[in-house]
Amino acid sequence: MTDRSSSTDSEAVCTCKLGRVATQYELAGLNDDLVAYWTGDGDDQRSTRELATYVNQRVLEAALEEANIPPKEGEVENTYRLLTDDDVSSGTQVQTRNELQRDGVPIERVESDFVSHQTVYNHLTDCLGAKLETPSDEERLERSSEKLGALQNRTAAVTADTVSQLERNDVVAIGDFDVTVSVTVTCEDCLQEYTIRELLENRACDCHTVDVDDA
Repeated sequence: MTDRSSSTDSEAVCTCKLGRVATQYELAGLNDDLVAYWTGDGDDQRSTRELATYVNQRVLEAALEEANIPPKEGEVENTYRLLTDDDVSSGTQVQTRNELQRDGVPIERVESDFVSHQTVYNHLTDCLGAKLETPSDEERLERSSEKLGALQNRTAAVTADTVSQLERNDVVAIGDFDVTVSVTVTCEDCLQEYTIRELLENRACDCHTVDVDDA
């Protein structure tokens, strides 16, 4: 079980950056949301990086509404991506900022009010008193397996999409194809190679298994 903070938005507002931003943009219920998401179980739990994105998107949404620009579904998320994603070109970012500025959004001030994941963490632990119970070894293994599996699936999807685009443009020639992504880990002591799934399931390589048995 997680130890949730008893702090609520009805209590005195803290003076850290996130607290000031929440007050300035009138982000009702933000503290309760952050604690609930951070201390949630399974798929409901979010990292401080994800929570920083959540806060910043709410800030952007509030700024758009203040400028009388009611955002359509998905517009806030996409605009935030255009402003912050490393994969977005600088030209596109400048164009997005200029368009927001023309629409009456003080985008420079808004971006300066965006918070980092460290700011979120400090707000949760120092201002709201939220705590996370240390996960068990099994929970750590399960989360790690899910995370690595998602990364492998994404790599396979991106690779397949890239090959398909090249094939459509006659850059490469290939028939029906499938993409398989396999990650291996090699212990430099016993020189044994394992798939990441095997390593997580065994929880030790051969040389460490021997050490444990001999102990």
